[in-house]
Amino acid sequence: MGKTVNKKLKLGFGVLKSCPYNRNSIIRDQSLSKMGNTTYKKLKGSQNLRQRLVLSTLASTPLLIEEIRAEDTWPGLCPHEVSLLRLIEKVCDDCIVEINETGTKLKYKPGTVMGGKNLVHDCGVSRSIGYFLEPLILLALFAKKPLSIRLKGITNDSKDPCVDTFRSTTLPMLMRFGVPSEGLELKIESRGAPPHGGGEVILTVPTVEKLTAVNWLDEGMVKRIRGVTFSARVSSQFENAMIRSARGIFNRLLPDVHIFTDHKAGPQAGKHSLSHKEMAFHGRSPGYGISLVAETTSGSFISADTTVSHAQLGEVGEIEDEEKSVLTPPEDVGEQIASFLLEQIEQGGVVDLTHQGLLFLLCALSEPDVSKVRIGKLSPYGIETLNSIREFLGLKFSINQDPSTGTLIFLGMGCGYKNVSRKIS
Repeated sequence: MGKTVNKKLKLGFGVLKSCPYNRNSIIRDQSLSKMGNTTYKKLKGSQNLRQRLVLSTLASTPLLIEEIRAEDTWPGLCPHEVSLLRLIEKVCDDCIVEINETGTKLKYKPGTVMGGKNLVHDCGVSRSIGYFLEPLILLALFAKKPLSIRLKGITNDSKDPCVDTFRSTTLPMLMRFGVPSEGLELKIESRGAPPHGGGEVILTVPTVEKLTAVNWLDEGMVKRIRGVTFSARVSSQFENAMIRSARGIFNRLLPDVHIFTDHKAGPQAGKHSLSHKEMAFHGRSPGYGISLVAETTSGSFISADTTVSHAQLGEVGEIEDEEKSVLTPPEDVGEQIASFLLEQIEQGGVVDLTHQGLLFLLCALSEPDVSKVRIGKLSPYGIETLNSIREFLGLKFSINQDPSTGTLIFLGMGCGYKNVSRKIS
């Protein structure tokens, strides 16, 4: 976005716009020094990088992270983390990103979140598109203009929530906090499985002036289960097998179960290969998976998803061993993910473990009012997010156990973040 000043290249990582950052949305944090001197908040390690970058951007807090995997065999930032930085640079104006020669030190000076139309970003094949969606959505809500962006890469994998889960569970969750449904959409153009990807989605996100606090304690009872299976470069019978095994578990508990199929072939099934050399090893990127969501009588959505495919590039197994790997039978996939969804429901709470971090961030950024939310057990990702919120926003929340159900009651005051740069039409 905008013009690029003093554009450099540092060992392939790049450093990007050099202009003053936006001072209008600074949130007071007593632990920070005076921002006029461009004092950087210093942190160490690679953990929770996505939340740190989002909160640094929204709080206009320059960030210095050192010792990023300094002791690892492959030190420094990973390809997907560099791609995330480039994505943030793409939707923001006047931000500066500097990475040292080894990639173990990152200096980030945030700018203004601009949004924009018809943007395109290649997420690569190190992580799936789901890795990028959560931070991108949070930033886009507080952009100057609505966001419309095409994301390319892996749509379904076993590491991150798949694009189907974002569409069926994450987007409805945003509406709880006052995000309008108009202009909020995730369209799946094509599928892409590891290791080569080739999938594409189009994300549109409206802007908001502020987020509303929520009183979300009623879990409700599960009234229906919906889902979608996908298969790319394998027989469509794989999807039928997953559906049969999943329904075999659900139909004993409730009748309203519908799981749809999404078989892709040709260009919509992702890339065959990335090069002739890799084609000799890989040939193609077959994959199949399933995404399930349980909707309750109170309007909560509990999700679970999984994908079966060959290892992503650089993972254990490597290229020469990939063709020797055996994929999990689709019958087992359907049964396992159905059982996992039931475990998520049994733990209680209005969101599943995957969405805890996003839930806490939305509560923290909401209007200065108390949010009350019921959750199941606290996930490691949720704990890391709470630590990041305390680091950047200075907020602390109360979490107490409800003795009658064993669930946890999350209680906290929002920081009252407002989108001062939003363009009013």
